[in-house]
Amino acid sequence: MRPKRHETTGSGDLFRARLDQIINMKHELVGLAGKIDWQWIDREIAPLYSENGRPGIETCFVIGLLLLKHIYKLSDESVCERWVCDPYFQYFTGEEFFQHAFPHERSDLSHWRKRLGSKLELLLAESLRVANEVGALRTQDLARVNVDTTVQPKNVTFPTDAKLLHAAIRGLNALAKKHAVKLRQSYLRVAKRAAMMAGRYSHAKQFKRHHRCLRFLRTRLGRLVRDISRKIRGRDDLEAAFASPLSRAIQIRSQRQRQRGWKLYSFHAPEVECIGKGKASAPYEFGVKASFVSTNGQAPGGQFVLHATTLPGNPYDGHTLPTVLEATQQLTGREIERAYADKGYRGHHAPNPHRVFISGQKRGVFGTIKRELKRRSAIEPVIGHMKSEGHLGRCYLKGRAGDAANAILSAVGHNLRRVLAWLRKFLRLILVALLAAFAVQSALNPAF
Repeated sequence: MRPKRHETTGSGDLFRARLDQIINMKHELVGLAGKIDWQWIDREIAPLYSENGRPGIETCFVIGLLLLKHIYKLSDESVCERWVCDPYFQYFTGEEFFQHAFPHERSDLSHWRKRLGSKLELLLAESLRVANEVGALRTQDLARVNVDTTVQPKNVTFPTDAKLLHAAIRGLNALAKKHAVKLRQSYLRVAKRAAMMAGRYSHAKQFKRHHRCLRFLRTRLGRLVRDISRKIRGRDDLEAAFASPLSRAIQIRSQRQRQRGWKLYSFHAPEVECIGKGKASAPYEFGVKASFVSTNGQAPGGQFVLHATTLPGNPYDGHTLPTVLEATQQLTGREIERAYADKGYRGHHAPNPHRVFISGQKRGVFGTIKRELKRRSAIEPVIGHMKSEGHLGRCYLKGRAGDAANAILSAVGHNLRRVLAWLRKFLRLILVALLAAFAVQSALNPAF
């Protein structure tokens, strides 16, 4: 059922402290809470609810927690713990009185992320609207953009054959225990030692012993797969539960290090892809490709992210440019006049190719376009800030839906961090102006 509308009483309480009486009402979080249009967000996500059932949690509360998590780079557990002891967090999520206990469950954040789905782009659009309202982003800044892609790493270890085989054995044993399937032998103890010794032998360049450990692990995984297949044969419920894990285990057992074609890089996250971006420090990264669009010019509040999305399947950058530019125009409501990209976008099929400029391009590049093309690389530190100060550096959410949600929320967190910095700077300028005016007044009227 749709959440009840948030309302404040405006009255005092004998046993509880009002938040507006114990916090600084000029704090940037207080100002940001007043700028966000919570009612518009509530109306937009209303179709996600049915008309029956228990009323849901207030939109202001959960959306506020999601924003705080990505602004300050906190986990779900950490943001809930900090909410209890931080009155500014409580005020931002719509509380009127100071609360001494968290009123909901931590898992509600996960449920809300799944429920929002594609509606998360509304938060990105709202962050841009707030930036424009406070003066940190001008409308003219939306017309010329930079486009780039990066890798959003998944929370997986570096995939070696020994690690994958050991993970498959552990995963099948855990699933068999969950469904009460009694195995002939688990192989957990011997598989753990074999995986450990395989890594040691590889480090010592004793590759014959290393391959012997791999053969040992493959043999035990094959025995486990056959044992489970015999035990669940004819039981439709168990066959459905084990279908995907068994197929992943068979794939891991059959794949080899240098084979061509599709490979599985994680037993618990089969959506992980191997992407090489040509970095000397990280030749291969394991996750999903993500595309970002930022402003080209220096807006008053800094560089803002205008669009964020994930690109499963590791497509060629140039083939994704038309879709990304069209989605950016729909999100911002402003037509893109010029787009700047790196050499990875050569051979693109944009609707207006004469308005897309590639780094290193000479033909048609002069004057203003030449100056703007030099700012093509301004998107690189924006991505770096989202990885170091946000959650783009490692995705802990499940599945492809989790990858997409993490990329969009990382962009929202970056934009709101720029807005908070702008509000702090704006407040500082006001205070400096007031102090200067007071000093001038004191000089004109000296005390006798």
